[in-house]
Amino acid sequence: MSRKKSPVLTDHELRLMEVLWKREQATVADVVHALPPPPLAYSTVLTTLRTLEQKGYIEHEEEGRAYVYRPVVARQAAAKSAMEHLLGRFFGNSAGDLAVALLDDAPLSNAHITKIRRLLQRRKHAR
Repeated sequence: MSRKKSPVLTDHELRLMEVLWKREQATVADVVHALPPPPLAYSTVLTTLRTLEQKGYIEHEEEGRAYVYRPVVARQAAAKSAMEHLLGRFFGNSAGDLAVALLDDAPLSNAHITKIRRLLQRRKHAR
């Protein structure tokens, strides 16, 4: 029986997913070699790929003796799921509270401030 898809990826899982999203498909050996430092053992990558498959993030196909893994969930969908999880867990589903927290703590360039102002103006006029 497969696991329920987790709303967020662990840091470890995300490292492997980044490789799969970039390459679109890969064997365990491909992932091991494509990972940025620190390196991971083949068995660790294999176990994590199996976990990701059980969670519904990837699938595999047999090609000869190797399994070729492909992402089933797009990077943008995984990011959205993680953001919704964060929003619900820490901000009471208030996008405004999240935005205020982000803007309050982050150093912003003039270009970003201009972009945010334009977005807020569009949102204000869309009501």
